[in-house]
Amino acid sequence: MTNIDYDIVIIGDTIAAYQAALNATGLNAKVALIVSDNFSHNYYFNHQYVLNEISKITQQSRNLVSLGIDETNINLNTISLNWKKSLFYAISVSKNLTQINSLANLAAQGVDIIVGNGQFQSSPLSLIVNERRLYSRTYLLANGSRPLIPNIPGLDTIEYLTLTNIWDYLEKTRLPKNWVILGGIPQSIEIAQVLAQFGCNITLIVKKSRIVPHLDPEINQLLIAQLEVNGVRVLTQTKVTQVRHIDNQKWVQAGNQAMETDEILIATGQQPNLEYLNLSAVGIKYHQDRLVVNEKLQTTNHRIYACGDVIGGYNIQNLSSYEANIAIKNALFFPRVKVNYYCVPWGIYTYPRVAQIGLTEIQAKSQYPENQVLVFKQYFKTATSAQVQGQITGICKLIGFKNGKILGCSILGIAAAELINIISLAITQNIKIQHLAKLSPIYPSLSEILMETAREWHRHRINKNHAVQELLASFFNFRRDWNL
Repeated sequence: MTNIDYDIVIIGDTIAAYQAALNATGLNAKVALIVSDNFSHNYYFNHQYVLNEISKITQQSRNLVSLGIDETNINLNTISLNWKKSLFYAISVSKNLTQINSLANLAAQGVDIIVGNGQFQSSPLSLIVNERRLYSRTYLLANGSRPLIPNIPGLDTIEYLTLTNIWDYLEKTRLPKNWVILGGIPQSIEIAQVLAQFGCNITLIVKKSRIVPHLDPEINQLLIAQLEVNGVRVLTQTKVTQVRHIDNQKWVQAGNQAMETDEILIATGQQPNLEYLNLSAVGIKYHQDRLVVNEKLQTTNHRIYACGDVIGGYNIQNLSSYEANIAIKNALFFPRVKVNYYCVPWGIYTYPRVAQIGLTEIQAKSQYPENQVLVFKQYFKTATSAQVQGQITGICKLIGFKNGKILGCSILGIAAAELINIISLAITQNIKIQHLAKLSPIYPSLSEILMETAREWHRHRINKNHAVQELLASFFNFRRDWNL
């Protein structure tokens, strides 16, 4: 019988792989993590988060200037955005995060770190790394994805940027003025807004009618409006038919428009890093954009699991961490836990924030009888805290059943990411809308938005009861008048 080296071998140099290894060793498992020679945690995605915060602070200062508040010697020169200094700060934050979540930390926790690229072998199932054969009870694929490059005539004749290299490029050069971004994923929208806030001319091109297909349509329209306010030109339902390099300048043909640009960013999607693993030898099926897994995150080989964007979808860290936790539990113990994305929130780090969980209004009304689904709205301008902070742009939409069960929530507004976490907890613990209405949040705080939205459920119930009482009263009056 083959000797088993590990309880689980995790393959990948992603944040999902790191979290999976940390979870597994916390369960006293013997763990190995396989990373490539150019190991990096992909913390470059945090760059736009930091830059967004810097631009937000600057915008708030500009608002003070526009109000004529100059007692603190604020002026447009002192609050102008400095791109190089801002980018340097973002890089420093990313380096700090990389150091905090380092391989040394995992090694100290007892994880065996193996540098190299592995290939699966069958009979018996094993992974060969650096000519060493590793035997494990289970394996986890968390090796992430790379940019999916669309087939556009002329694209292979010019230089373009992707999410993988944009920040390295911007660190070494002056910030280009004109950009065309081929988007449709959260990161493309985040970067478009950040660059616009730093004074760039941005055109964001999306093939579909909504810039983020899974986003609530009303929130989607508000997000487009906000991007346009920030200076982003948004073209939806537009296909790029060709790109050209003419007189040392890049040109993009989008629909019936030809536009000149300094740089092109391709951020239309990702494809999994799977080619070198020899997956066919161990019976694993995959497509160009995703790895095939079941609800327990098992691949078509029941001893091999997968998590993160290698199985498709957006590259969103909290989703990857959620999947990593489930995959580890199923791989180390009896595989019985299923993924339930209904209770997992996701968001877009724009200004203001966008966050969503569960079903949208359209999804809920398509899955259930329309008369059973209730939709409640509350605008941020009604919240004292939003007024105090001058952040009144936004809306909270709460979707639920008549009995108060929460089906979903979509938020655009300040602190949307924090507010959606409360709804996530409510859904996970089966807390109903009427219970949220009993909250007594600190005043002033943005949690008032959730409380007031939930109170709409009570108002609906009261109005319904009044209508029933009026109907009964009319019936009894009718019987009395006719002596029935």
